[in-house]
Amino acid sequence: MAVCDKPSHRCGRRPARRFSCERTDDRLKYRDVRRRDPPNPPADATAWPRRITRSVKIGSVIVGGGHPVVVQSMTNTDTADIAGSVKQVSELWRAGSEMVRLTVNNAESAAAIPRIVDKLRMMGIEVPLIGDFHYNGHQLLAAEPACAEALAKYRINPGNVGFGKKKDLQFAQLIEFAIKYDKPVRIGANWGSLDQSLAAQLMDENSQRATPWDAGRVLREALIRSAVDSAERAVELGLARERIILSAKVSGVQELIAVYRDMAARCDFALHLGLTEAGIGSKGIVASAAALSVLLQEGIGDTIRISLTPEPGQSRTQEVIVAQELLQTTGQRAFTPMVTACPGCGRTTSEFFQELAGVVQNHVRAKMPEWKISNPGAENMTLAVMGCVVNGPGESRHANIGISLPGTGEAPSAPVFIDGEKSVTLRGENIAYEFIDLIDQYVERTYVRRAG
Repeated sequence: MAVCDKPSHRCGRRPARRFSCERTDDRLKYRDVRRRDPPNPPADATAWPRRITRSVKIGSVIVGGGHPVVVQSMTNTDTADIAGSVKQVSELWRAGSEMVRLTVNNAESAAAIPRIVDKLRMMGIEVPLIGDFHYNGHQLLAAEPACAEALAKYRINPGNVGFGKKKDLQFAQLIEFAIKYDKPVRIGANWGSLDQSLAAQLMDENSQRATPWDAGRVLREALIRSAVDSAERAVELGLARERIILSAKVSGVQELIAVYRDMAARCDFALHLGLTEAGIGSKGIVASAAALSVLLQEGIGDTIRISLTPEPGQSRTQEVIVAQELLQTTGQRAFTPMVTACPGCGRTTSEFFQELAGVVQNHVRAKMPEWKISNPGAENMTLAVMGCVVNGPGESRHANIGISLPGTGEAPSAPVFIDGEKSVTLRGENIAYEFIDLIDQYVERTYVRRAG
């Protein structure tokens, strides 16, 4: 039961430390003072201001500083397998990944990096590659200067860059390589590889508090301190603040939101968002969307990666598509026309509208690389494929192009609406082809590249 800690209000409730109350027009409002209140939403739900950060140039990509949120991904190939790694990087790039991270964990993988970059360039692919270092990055960069030069960014984990007396030296060596080769770094702390000495120090300090924090809060503080303090140490060593991105990843949705809200308030470094492990299938997608959408709509986050566990036989590109759809759904960016389709009910016994929705989505996604060049703006187009008369015409009118297919017992015709007006009615066996042709015509007519 909520209780008031302000006796002067005479609210009749027993005082307690956990809650406080506010008196407004003789009405009492209670709030839990242990929780940090999120920022108040703007009147316009699409008008969240982006957090002000420093911008970081990574190859041809700029992260932070008000630039669009960048989509990145990571390979799961053995980096030493040059052909396999080139193939997967090219697939991720074609799917829309704007940066790609690769594991660099041994001499063979480090030696492979410049050859991978060369082969990608021969294919016309200039995507920035990020080296993912743990434990021995300082040794690998020293032994393979061509790797240090070829990578566009280094990822450093402050929890395992070194231990004991070696930690500061090995971290400093990595930062010195970043300065020497003019490379940005991501200093990324992880819940699963947290700096244990820092965690122990904060636990000791917490035990001396008059009101100790719970263990979860102490660990969150250790995660944030590990990232932020390491960044400040890198600055002391001579690395520019505009060459640093931070992350502090956990696997829990609420923990991630709490960590990033706090870290965003403490620094102006660009932030990389993502769960450490989101999971497989729908669980991974839902977890990532639940965590990242909250932060993105509060203006927090400059680059994202969706850490999905691929199902057997599933393409690694799924994580790129989910990241793009998350950014597009939350109004951050537009990548490809989005198709609205009804879920189906007893009025839609035919599966045709489901098949058509899939065909349309696949078609516009496949056409988008071409449209991006010849018809810029097509990515903002909205489409609707509806299955019956109940919501079909209304939803179709809200889209740039929409089709309302016949439901059970309805006349076998499908009216098409273009920019809110009924345009044509399709009938027969070629509805799918004719509707797709109407979409292509609309793109050519509406999204025309202006000369100059």
